[in-house]
Order: sequence, then C-alpha cells, then structure tokens
Amino acid sequence: MARFLLSVMLLGMLPMAVPAQEAPVAPQQALPAITVSTVVRLPMRDRVIASGLVGAVEMVQVQPLIEGQPIEALLADVGDAVAQGQVLARLSLSTLELQKSQFTASLASARATIAQAEAQVLEAQASGDEAQRVARRTAQLRAQGAASQAAADTAQAASVSANARVVVARQTLEAARAQVALAEAQLANVELQLQRTNVVAPVAGEIVARNAQVGAIASAQGEPMFTLLRDGALELFVDVAEQDLIRLRAGQPAVISTLGTTDPLRGTVRLVEPAIDTATRLGRARIAIESTQDVRSGMFAEAEILVAERETLAVPVTAVGSGPEGPTVMRVRQGGTVERAPVRTGIRDGGMVEITEGLFSGDLVVTKAAAFVRPGDRINPVPSDATN
Repeated sequence: MARFLLSVMLLGMLPMAVPAQEAPVAPQQALPAITVSTVVRLPMRDRVIASGLVGAVEMVQVQPLIEGQPIEALLADVGDAVAQGQVLARLSLSTLELQKSQFTASLASARATIAQAEAQVLEAQASGDEAQRVARRTAQLRAQGAASQAAADTAQAASVSANARVVVARQTLEAARAQVALAEAQLANVELQLQRTNVVAPVAGEIVARNAQVGAIASAQGEPMFTLLRDGALELFVDVAEQDLIRLRAGQPAVISTLGTTDPLRGTVRLVEPAIDTATRLGRARIAIESTQDVRSGMFAEAEILVAERETLAVPVTAVGSGPEGPTVMRVRQGGTVERAPVRTGIRDGGMVEITEGLFSGDLVVTKAAAFVRPGDRINPVPSDATN
C-alpha cells in the first residue's frame, strides 16, 4: 500500500503532457461584390426628337381675275374639297354683256366699212386704169400731131389723180380692216372677262379660308376670296437644335405623335432648311405627313426622326465615365482585376451607348462607372442580370 501511494505522489510531481496546438491560419480576404455588364451586340437607333406645328405644304390664294363686278353667288365654303377648275364663285354678267353687245355692233359696222372700202378700191382702180389708157393714147396722138399739147397734159394729170385715188382707197381699206381687228380684240376681251366671272380653283385642294361675301365688289386688292390647301398636303415644321440639324437629311423616316391620336403617324423629312435662327440657335426641318386624315393645320406635334440604325457593340450608359482623357470604362480582367479602358462612343439608345473603339464583344465592365473601385482593385463580379 505504501508503495502504491509513493507511486501516485511521484506521478503528481511529474509535469503533465500538453497536447500540441495547430498553427493559426490567417482568414481569407472577402472581395467586394460589384455589378458588371457584358459587352454585347445590339441593334441601336440614332434618333433626333423635335417638335413643332403642322402647316400646309403650299397655300394657294384665289383672287378674281377681273375687278369691279359684284359677287352674285358663292359656290364653295371652308372645308370643301375642290377639284382643279371647279367654280368657287360667280360674278355679275350685266355690265360685261352690255359691252359685248356694243363691241359686236362695232365689229359688224367695221366689217361693213371694209366692204365699202373694197368697192371704192375697185372703182378707183378702174378709173385709174382708164385714165392711164387715155393718157397713153393722147400722148401717141400728140406725137403724130393729131392732138394738142394741152390735151396731152390734161390726160396725164387725170391719170395721176386717178392713181392717187386708188392709193387713198387702199389706205381706207386698210384702216377699215384695222377697225375690224380692233373690234374683234375688244369683243374677245369682253368674252374673256365673261369667262372670268366664274372664279375657279387653280389647283385641287381643300378650302381653309373664305373672305368673299355675296354683293361685295370683286377686287384683287386686299384679302383673297379663298385660300386653298393645295392637294390637302400637310407637313410638320419642327425646330431642331443646331448640333442635331446637321445630322438630318431629306428622306429620313420619322414617327409623329399628336394630341388626340392613339396611333403614331408616319412621315419623311422633306426639306432641311439651310438657315439657323441667330437668336434661338434653332434650325427648321419640314416633315411630310403620309396620312393627314386626323391632322389639322396648326396642330402641335412631336417627331422622332431616325438618323441611323445599325447593330453594334453596346454597354449601359452608366458604365461610361468621363475624364481628361475622354470617355472611359472600368474593364474587369480575368481574375477580377479592374483596369481603366479609354473608349469611343456613338449612338445612345434606351439606356445603352454604342462603343466604336476600346472594347470587344464579351468583355466585362463595371455597370456603374462611379462605383468605388480603382484601377488594380480586385472585385467579385456579379452579373447585372443576377441583381435584377
């Protein structure tokens, strides 16, 4: 027993064995999770947004071609669609018909004068021929000594006088013919004025204004009798910023939106005016509207003009930052390292921006360029689709 106690005491005096401990391991650093986007090819549309008022392609003013005649009837009103040559108003005929009767009588008188003058010419010509024959015979008898010198002189004088009467008769005939021509011209002028008492539409179109009133005296001075919208053609006059105006070309398609219409209208840029307003720094373009059924002159409208359309590389607009070197993106290399990459941008469309230089399809970029990452940082890339 004593030996057992001694053994226990000896064991208590010995140092107790300490189990071996493992060396501490440093914890792995957690990388920041940053949303990234993939550079992809998308169809991009370059558009110019502009607004303005709808107006006529061409307004035609209708004035009477004769003056001083009262308006007897108005045959068209505002809103009517008229054809070319259609009668819009009718003027009084009374004065012109009296003038026509007068000139008709003058023409008949002038023609009768021609007949008398022609008879006088024939009579004078016959008298002249006879006087010449008498003068020749008398001259022959004088040469033979059978007639006196006085008789020969008298016959020669009578011949000269007869020839003069022929000349006068012919001139009278020419004067009578001139009177006939004058009377015919006056009659033709009256007939033309009678035709012009019908005020007609010079072109087909729609009447947008009527200033004529029954009983008023027709005059080409002052307001036009009617104003026509030629062929019913309307176009949109839009004001465009000068930096956008130089990108517009005739023939570019446009989508037009107006108040009160649910479906957009189609149009085409017809004309880009060359001048820019020096006060507002705005230019003007004219857009032809394909269907004008639901459009009225003076309406306000907004147009979206398609300047260019192509499939190209694109990234979110938020991924592009700016700096002294120009636009840049934070590109994520393999392994999660971030680097700054200069790029060249193009079209902006629907929150995306075209990349023309600096990136390749499939590259990863930080979705928000303003994120707290610097070139050389390592991140945990989180695809932008996973955060939606």
